[in-house]
Amino acid sequence: MSAANNRLSPRQKMINLMYIVFLAMVALNVSSDVLAGFKHVEDALDKTNVGIQARNNKLYQEFTDIHEQNAEKAGIWYGRATDAQHRTRELYNYIDSLKLLIVRKADGADGDVHNIENRESLEPVNYIMMSPISGGGAKLRERLNAYKDVLVSYVPVNDAKVIEGYLSTEVPEDAIGDNTFTWESSLFENVPVSAAITILTKLQGDVLNAEGEALSSLMKSVDRGDVRVNQLSAFVIPNSRNVMRGSRYEAQIVMAAVDSTQSPDIYIGDKLYDAEQRGYYSVVASSQGIQTLKGYLDVLKPDGTKEQLPFETTYFVSEPVATVSNTMMNVMYAGIENPISISVPGIAASQVSASMTNGTLSRGANGWVARPSKVDEDAVISVSASQNGRSMQVSQMAFRVRRLPDPTPYFNIKGADGNSRRYKGGQPVSKNALLASGGIKAAIDDGLLNVEFTVKSFRVDIFDSMGNDIPEDSYSSSFSERQITAIRRLQRGKKFFITRVVAVGPDGIERTLSPIEVIVN
Repeated sequence: MSAANNRLSPRQKMINLMYIVFLAMVALNVSSDVLAGFKHVEDALDKTNVGIQARNNKLYQEFTDIHEQNAEKAGIWYGRATDAQHRTRELYNYIDSLKLLIVRKADGADGDVHNIENRESLEPVNYIMMSPISGGGAKLRERLNAYKDVLVSYVPVNDAKVIEGYLSTEVPEDAIGDNTFTWESSLFENVPVSAAITILTKLQGDVLNAEGEALSSLMKSVDRGDVRVNQLSAFVIPNSRNVMRGSRYEAQIVMAAVDSTQSPDIYIGDKLYDAEQRGYYSVVASSQGIQTLKGYLDVLKPDGTKEQLPFETTYFVSEPVATVSNTMMNVMYAGIENPISISVPGIAASQVSASMTNGTLSRGANGWVARPSKVDEDAVISVSASQNGRSMQVSQMAFRVRRLPDPTPYFNIKGADGNSRRYKGGQPVSKNALLASGGIKAAIDDGLLNVEFTVKSFRVDIFDSMGNDIPEDSYSSSFSERQITAIRRLQRGKKFFITRVVAVGPDGIERTLSPIEVIVN
């Protein structure tokens, strides 16, 4: 028997002892003086409960102050503390209601819990706490268990054991073999009113003690996951390391706390970075443009758990480039698309904008394209760059706008191999190949520009045996019938000239081109 008792909690031992005393009182018809002793115990417990309530209220007020100072850090724990306080008040008041029901059952509707007349009566306790109708004992057990489950879920395992000890509703070990014996029957069956009120007051104290343990544990939890540090350092974190003259250099100056005794695991993406580098990251920049570096730190906290702290930053990679320009050649041609390269070192292309006078400027897939409109009027390109949310002009450059050079007239001749070539005169060409070309064309194809012109008219000058010029005109780019007839009559080795070639280019300027000498083969 003593071995079994040694396994009971102090609280359960006390309850068992009280139960034995109660049974003895009933059996011996204990005097009113002994029952009055329970009143003294109940008063003492009431005073103790008031003290515990004051302590818990002070803890909760401290918790409230912490939450007001740092709501983000204390938020989840403060929410649990508030819920625990609310549930404690509900359960405490429920036990008060059971006391009042027992006393009124004993003394009538005017019964006073603090001044009980029928203290020795057994029937009121049995009726309120043990009868199937009211079932106060079973309901109290269910509420205690539900309250205990919530508090236990809010705190770590070690603190949960203390709370479970205060709120245990297990059946005493010496009554486990009796299937009809329950927690409520061990406390309230055939118990006098005075003793039942004392037991309920004791249970209220257990509830308050459990609340206090929960509040203390939750307050510790606010700092339980904090990483311990032993070294403070100052860091300057710039928004950008590339700053243009006239723009702002912006940076955060922060204090960083570290633990020099250990280093967190660093993951770049999902790959563990070399721990030997101790936080220094180095990589060869192989791609141009904005690059992103992201990952997380795997930090070991004092409670043995790990926390992932994500990080992400960007940096800009530019091509190694040197600009060499001939200021005498700042020339654009009117009427055509002039490819322009625009860049600002250290600034992403997407953050660069530009505009132009005397024409239009647009961004293409391979750079910028300028189309000037008026000849002999400068086109000025203004370049702006956006950095840290601010746009500023960084450069202006003026280009001289010139008319396109005169093109060269030619025939598109197809050779015996089926390939086409541009025949510009001065060499023998077969009449058939010449006539098959359909007519004359004009273009600038000097290797720098490749611009087609539209031929509006041309003349064929053929000289007879007397040296007389027999001109034939075409008012399009194609041979006229008279020109074709005249060319067909020519003998091999004979020459004729293509003259008065009138062509117009993309700039809208009409011009007369140089003649071509054609030798008939």
